[in-house]
Amino acid sequence: MKIKKYAAIDIGSNAIRLLISNVIITKNNDPQYKKLSLVRVPIRLGKDVFSNGLISKANQNRMVEAMEAYKLLMRVYQIEKYKACATSAMREAKNGSEVVALIKEKTAIEIDIINGETEAKIISSTDLKELIDGNKSYLYVDVGGGSTEFTFFSQGKIITSKSYKLGTVRLLDKKKNKDIWRDIEKWIKKHSKGLGSISLIGSGGNINTIFKRSGNRLGKPLSYIYLNAHYKFLKSMTYEERISELSLNPDRADVIIPATKIYLSAMKWSGARKVYVPKIGLADGIIKSLYMGKFD
Repeated sequence: MKIKKYAAIDIGSNAIRLLISNVIITKNNDPQYKKLSLVRVPIRLGKDVFSNGLISKANQNRMVEAMEAYKLLMRVYQIEKYKACATSAMREAKNGSEVVALIKEKTAIEIDIINGETEAKIISSTDLKELIDGNKSYLYVDVGGGSTEFTFFSQGKIITSKSYKLGTVRLLDKKKNKDIWRDIEKWIKKHSKGLGSISLIGSGGNINTIFKRSGNRLGKPLSYIYLNAHYKFLKSMTYEERISELSLNPDRADVIIPATKIYLSAMKWSGARKVYVPKIGLADGIIKSLYMGKFD
């Protein structure tokens, strides 16, 4: 048996995460990915970028401090390899490349700003074998702060994947986005045809929070009826009530509503009646890609 320690840094539009995992390698078996630690810092880069196109000096400083902390944690855990990937907010920021250079200078951590298609491919590479039935069809939906990645699976294979600039932080701005909703609806309906019964696979911090609140055991899906009822329940409460009565973090209490709307819309347009929540995302995909040598 061999055990390797890898780390992934996911620089999203709503938060920055460090995932540390063991990769357990044994003969004649697929590698096992075991999470050791997940640290999340709520630096909302999307609030800067989606309103004025730039990452503020204050958030640049917070990013540097977060990367310094992550670097120390990786040293303590004796990490062999790591990869840092930035998504929607960083790729749209006019000063994104400058921020990447600043962080490299201050912390020696190199960040790759990845496009939406690459993000979708990394996410869909996550270990879903225990969840996906090779004879069925699925729509994988990963909702982030700045974008949402959609991937269709059928017969155990990826059929198609696409990234859209529709995310929770972006939706908080309440700008007109009817066109993008319409485009997503057309794309989902087009690729749902001929796939038979489809189930959703939900990824992201918001669906994880809803799943935890449901009390369902891991592996048991949420129904469309439950998710829709919970959406109405959340909308009936004020932002302050969602924090005080539901114990949601302040940076979760606002974005959970637009996130739920995205999942419900995807279910409606694909005809899915249930959503599985495996609690995996971009960081998990980065870990697997590191082990597979895809970043070498």
